[in-house]
Amino acid sequence: MDHPLDTRPALRRTPLSGEEKARGEENFASLVAQQLVTSGRFRVSADTPEMVEMFQAVARRVGDMLGRPVVSYSNGRYIVITFAQQETPSLLG
Repeated sequence: MDHPLDTRPALRRTPLSGEEKARGEENFASLVAQQLVTSGRFRVSADTPEMVEMFQAVARRVGDMLGRPVVSYSNGRYIVITFAQQETPSLLG
């Protein structure tokens, strides 16, 4: 059925179950870790709070796996996971 542009039905997303979240974190962690090691960053579409939350958990898991600080940045459309910038000691202090 065709809908005029202003009357399209809203997209309904089914929330992930606890098992799906756990599987997603586990499966994405190895992919994200591999991407960080090879290119230094990972970017993926994360346009819902649920997806942002899941990829933040993935970032924490990857940091633990690699033994390095990892950060994630989200703008409501994408999330970027990368290594945290290490502070360099000052020569004066």
